[in-house]
Amino acid sequence: MKSRLVLGMAAAALLAAFVAPRAKSSPKLETPGPKPIAYTPRAANTLTFNKDIAPIVFNNCTVCHRTGEVAPFALTSYAETAKRAKTIANVVGKRVMPPWKAEPGPAYLDECRLSDDQIGLIKQWAAEGVKEGNPADLPAMPKFPEGWRNGEPDLVLEMPEAFTVPAEGRDIYQHFVIPTGFTEERWVSAVEVHPGNRRVVHHVLVHLDVSGKARELDAQDPGPGYRKRGQGFVSAGLIGLWAPGNVARRLPDGIGMPVPKNADVVLEIHYNLRGKPEADRTKIGLYFAKGPVDKRMRRSEVASRINIPAGDDNYTTTASIPVPAAVTLHAVLPHMHLLGRDIKVSATLPDGQELPLVHIPDWDFSWQNSYVFREPIRLPRGSKVTLAARYDNSAANPRNPHSPPQPVRWGEQTTDEMCLAYLNFTLDAESITQGRSIPTVRETLSNAGEARKKKQAQ
Repeated sequence: MKSRLVLGMAAAALLAAFVAPRAKSSPKLETPGPKPIAYTPRAANTLTFNKDIAPIVFNNCTVCHRTGEVAPFALTSYAETAKRAKTIANVVGKRVMPPWKAEPGPAYLDECRLSDDQIGLIKQWAAEGVKEGNPADLPAMPKFPEGWRNGEPDLVLEMPEAFTVPAEGRDIYQHFVIPTGFTEERWVSAVEVHPGNRRVVHHVLVHLDVSGKARELDAQDPGPGYRKRGQGFVSAGLIGLWAPGNVARRLPDGIGMPVPKNADVVLEIHYNLRGKPEADRTKIGLYFAKGPVDKRMRRSEVASRINIPAGDDNYTTTASIPVPAAVTLHAVLPHMHLLGRDIKVSATLPDGQELPLVHIPDWDFSWQNSYVFREPIRLPRGSKVTLAARYDNSAANPRNPHSPPQPVRWGEQTTDEMCLAYLNFTLDAESITQGRSIPTVRETLSNAGEARKKKQAQ
């Protein structure tokens, strides 16, 4: 019992460190322009779509540029690609597309970045008249998953009824309660979110509630779901999220996220208003762990306070947090709003070695990826994680939502700002299959409270 208490307090100290950073000023972060490409031109007028360009487009663009996906037009054929060849050459040359925002660093899963040679081929083909070529050279279209990316879920949970998003007003944060009906704890390997209406759904957070408080708040609100700043309850776990560009994937074998018995899923959905009423009915798919779970995937964040003066085109901030116990990082998801320009997350080991985790030198609010490391990164006790970010609150920033610029602080509205990075990690000391299950901060505090009540009742 004493060892479990010590482990629990260690977990509490670790997670508390992740969520209580201190901010300070930082040097200017420069946002570089696109780097010149290193490309050796092919013989003039020899490039064709079927032989040279289709393999690039099909494997890097069509996953989004097809019917039913997020892109506004399809790129599944020569005709569709040729009529936009100049635009495609321009955006790939600037590395705007594909929308992979991270600089080269650690190897990531699902990394979608064109090589200099691929960019050069597209630009040369577009400049030389977009020849189609021999039909026999055209590769087969890749087989993309239809519907659920991770296959048919073990359980689908959907909003009980559609929610109508009004035409005008401020952004809406609405919460929808969905009972799981679980009669025992279940371990989840993935949570895939399917927004019901991508025109208005900005992002979705998938929380767990075991207190019944979310149900009470829902019952007090006559419409679908309830509206409240924050969740309105102490979340028992953030098990999933969705934002444009974010892709759900199964956790590695032996790692899972617990969903307690009788837990409710609470969808916290941020809606943008588009000038006309819209309806949404978002659903999620749960994928259960198929084998024994040895470690719990935990999610926390490093964040910095912000107070951006009007007109400041180079507001910078940093936050650093200690790592008081050995952890393994699996993924990082940076987050800012419209004024964000540059964000970098790195780790410093006890010996002073710096490890880059992710650097986005040209932040785009419309593309917010989870950067999942191909090889998870171990951080020994005594390491440090640092976030550095830069904002442009000047009139020259075309993404500035205020005209003229206004002072901006932390807030939930898109016109407010945030500065944080979610960190997905496991605790190296934990081994559930060996009886070393380490509680979360919430569980540690709850257990301490129950022990205190029992002592007072004696």
